[in-house]
Amino acid sequence: VQLQASGGGLVQAGGSLRLSCAASGRTSSVYASGWFRQAPGKEREFVAAIRWSGGGTAYADSVKGRFTISRDNAKNTVYLQMNSLKPEDTAVYYCAATYDSRWLIRGLYDYWGQGTLVTVSS
Repeated sequence: VQLQASGGGLVQAGGSLRLSCAASGRTSSVYASGWFRQAPGKEREFVAAIRWSGGGTAYADSVKGRFTISRDNAKNTVYLQMNSLKPEDTAVYYCAATYDSRWLIRGLYDYWGQGTLVTVSS
């Protein structure tokens, strides 16, 4: 599967952005998609994930209540709606996918899109 992320940009603290991740190729077997982020000088961290069937979701504690992950199966696209953004949300955001049913194991996300930069100014 190939992944194409978009939607990043510059926003003021308290603002909102919506990221999109369009999948192509062998999409029918994708079990789950996720968003990860990497801030300057830090390791990549999990943000949110969603199953393509059944719609189960998972979030990092740092974004619960502010971010919402969703999917449009017809468009093979996963979204990350980010509200109440904080300067500490500044990072390159990556979308990822896994064919493995153990979708809550972060290390099983084998397919990655290019990152999209989100900058939150204070």
